[in-house]
Parts: sequence; C-alpha cells; structure tokens
Amino acid sequence: MRRFLFTSRPVCRSDSPGAARAAGASLPRRSFLAALLCAGMPVAALAAPAAPRRVVSLGGSVTEIVYDLGQGGRLVADDLSSLYPEAATRLPRVGYYRAVPVEGVLALRPDLVLASENAGPPQALARLESLGLAVRRVSDAPSVDSLYRRVAQIAEVLGVPRAGETLVARLRAQIDAARALQAPRRRALLLVNRSGQFQAAGRDTAANALLQLAGLDNALAQQRGYKPVSAEGLAALAPEMIVITTASLRAVGGMAALRARPGVADTPAARAGRIVAMDDLLALGLGPRLALAIRDLKQAAQ
Repeated sequence: MRRFLFTSRPVCRSDSPGAARAAGASLPRRSFLAALLCAGMPVAALAAPAAPRRVVSLGGSVTEIVYDLGQGGRLVADDLSSLYPEAATRLPRVGYYRAVPVEGVLALRPDLVLASENAGPPQALARLESLGLAVRRVSDAPSVDSLYRRVAQIAEVLGVPRAGETLVARLRAQIDAARALQAPRRRALLLVNRSGQFQAAGRDTAANALLQLAGLDNALAQQRGYKPVSAEGLAALAPEMIVITTASLRAVGGMAALRARPGVADTPAARAGRIVAMDDLLALGLGPRLALAIRDLKQAAQ
C-alpha cells in the first residue's frame, strides 16, 4: 500500500527567497504561490487589501448610504450636507462637499475619501490623490438609477457588496410601491432660499426628478437648473403646489410668513393650502429615503 505524506507547507527544492522570486517568471500562478510560501512569505501578504477604516464622506446621500449599509462606524468626518441620520450631524465636518478643504481632510488622517461625483473643486480632490490618499468618486446624477449605482459603488468600496445588493433590492421595492400610490397630478414648484432670494428648481436637477417620480408636473420644467424667481414670476408660474426646504422656510420666517409673502400669496398653492416643507436632504438628495419623499409629496397633492 502506498503511503502519502501531507504537510502544512509545500515541499520545496530551495528555501531561498531569491529562488522563489526567480521562479515567479516561469511558474503557473498556483506553483508561484507555493514558491512564495516556500520562501517564508506569510499568507497574509497574499490576501486582499484591508477594507478602509477611517472614511471621510463628501455628500449628504453618500453619508446616508454608508449608514444604511451598517458602516457608519467607519466614518471619521463628513460634510455640511450630511443632515441624516442624526449620528452624521455629530461627526466632525470638513466644510461643504463642493468646496473641500485639503488641509481639513488631511488633518483627520483618513484612509479613504468617499465623494459624490459632484464634490469639488476638482483640483482639491486631485491634490488629495497626489498626496497618496485614496479618493473614490461615486455616481450622483439626478436620477433614481444613479441612486442604485451609488449604493452599489459605495458597498463595493467598503467591502460589503452583498449588503449593497440587499439595500438596492429594498429601495427598488419601496420606490416602486410609493410611485404606484394614486394622487392628483398637480403643477408644482420646488423653492430654495440660499441667498435671500427664492430660486426655483428647473429640469436636470434632483428636485425635478423627485417631482416627476411623485407624479407632479414641474412648473419650471422649461428652464434648466436653478433660476431666481421674483414675486411676479411666482404669480405667473401659478403652481398648484409649492415644496420648500426646511432651511429655506426658516430663512423666510416660517410657514405663515411664507404664505403671506408677495407672489406666494397669489398662487393657487397658497390659496389651497398646498405648501409643504421638506427636509433639505430628503428633497434635494435623491437618497435612500426617496420612497418617503415620494409618499409625502403624493399625500400633500391630495
């Protein structure tokens, strides 16, 4: 009967590291790995790189997705647009994701910067990369498909692809269910107040995408991006429903002040009481709570 000898280490012709390196040029991959083991190289050296542990997130929905994937413990900082969940607001802030401070990010010693594709300025992110910091940009276009890609990309970078697949499947089901709800089709306008004057969201914006997903017609769809709108302009647009971010509502003194404001008071929306305030990230982020935003708007349209 033949006897076979099993060992925990491959049988080696030479234990010389130099011999192992030389063998790599001609051996198949399996034989080359055996040669490396013969040379005394630890198995850990052959493993995949460790997942990032100190992450700075740039972009509100990027941060929210990290938490939804159960990876919030890896975050060491985020930016001012990261308004949800509450834990995100307690992290150190590195400013606004469209005006990233290089020194502020470096001071946190991250091993990864996870950034919306809209983060910038480009030269700041390029500078971080030139200093050896890993910067990963993720999809952030104004569409629901971009949301699904964003989740998958973030999950992949963090080393939890299956959690990403699960989250995408859940979001698809929730969003499909919200869109299926019946509600009147209203002419709507989404307002923000960032500089003392109202701006309304036109096409090619996350706000426009949200209105469409909720079955609403954007009163400013003929315009692209955000446009200043005067009192006369508001009255002329005649929206049947007005959506305003909570920060903008605070800036104008609350709901009563908004309803009485010239231009707003003359709209069908004000007369019918169809003015709804929505969390800034919920209204503008097209993030994981998108189904909730759609449901809220459909309810307000009744």
